[in-house]
Amino acid sequence: MEGKSIKSFTDLNAWQTGHELVLGIYKAAKNFPKSEIFSLTNQIQRCAVSITSNIAEGFCRQSYKDKIQFYAISQGSVAELQNQLLIARDIGYIDNKIFIDLANKTVIVHKLLTGLIKSSKSHLP
Repeated sequence: MEGKSIKSFTDLNAWQTGHELVLGIYKAAKNFPKSEIFSLTNQIQRCAVSITSNIAEGFCRQSYKDKIQFYAISQGSVAELQNQLLIARDIGYIDNKIFIDLANKTVIVHKLLTGLIKSSKSHLP
């Protein structure tokens, strides 16, 4: 994003990578057993969506303290998603290749969120 001004949450690298992660989760969850539709499938999708939703909400908050809070909630959702991905892999709902791709994206999103939090903290008194 160097040289570009950030006008919307969709301009944030954290949101963009998080959005790719959400799409990957939805694609992977299509292959989960139908018996999981109201449990792990629903939970993993809601968790992934929570990541980008909290980034968006944090971006739109006026105070840096509020921004930090929403970005931190998003980081919590990343950790929750990492746990759910481990479960999905270990019970055979996703293969290791898909797991590695999605898990790597969660690590990137977490690092980008850490950057947003650090940047926001630098604006606090």
